[in-house]
Amino acid sequence: MSTMTVESAPTAPRMKAADRRELILQAATAVFGAKTYVGTTTDEVARAAGVSQPYVVRLFGTKEKLFVEVIERAYARLLAEFRAALPGPVEGRVERMGTAYTELLAERGMLPVIAGSTTLGGEPVIGRVARRGFSEIWSFAREEAGLSEEETRRFMATGMLINAVVGLRLTGDYGDELSATEILDACFPDSVAKMRALLPRADEPW
Repeated sequence: MSTMTVESAPTAPRMKAADRRELILQAATAVFGAKTYVGTTTDEVARAAGVSQPYVVRLFGTKEKLFVEVIERAYARLLAEFRAALPGPVEGRVERMGTAYTELLAERGMLPVIAGSTTLGGEPVIGRVARRGFSEIWSFAREEAGLSEEETRRFMATGMLINAVVGLRLTGDYGDELSATEILDACFPDSVAKMRALLPRADEPW
C-alpha cells in the first residue's frame, strides 16, 4: 500500500489517464483526510498530486464530485479488504477484519475520510453516498461475515474509536498520558508499535 502526504506526491508525466486519475484520488484522500471536506480546495489537491488545478476540475468537475469519488473509493476499498480477510477459521474472522481495517492506515487519509463522511449527513449528495457506504459495511458484517447484531455493533464501535484515535492524533501521547496509552493498547493490542509508525503526530502535516 502506498503512503501519500499532503505536501508531495509522485509525479509521472507519461502516466495513463486512469493511473493519473487514481493518483489524484490518492492525493485527494490525503488532503481531505488532513483538512476535511470544508477545509480543502481543489488547488491543494492538485498541488499534492503534482497536476494543475484546471486538470483536476476537468476530470472531476466540482469539489463535491471529487469528494464523492474519494469516499466511494474508500468504502469500496474497505469492503474489498474485509472480503479478503474472511477466508480462514470462523472464530478468527473479527480479528482478521480488524487487522484489515487498521492496515488501511498505510494510505494517508483513508480512515479520516471515512470518519469525516459520517459527519456530513446533512449534505444532500455527500450524505446520501456516505449513508450508503456506512450501511453497506453493516450489511457486510451481518450477511457476509455472519456476525451477530451485537458482534457487529461492537466491531463498528471499535472502528469508530480507532477513527477518533487517528483524528485526535493521540499517538504522540503514548507512554506519557495514561488514557492515550490505554486507548492505543486497547485498539491495537498486538501491533501498537506498527500502528504508531503509521499514525501522524499532532505536529505533523497530513
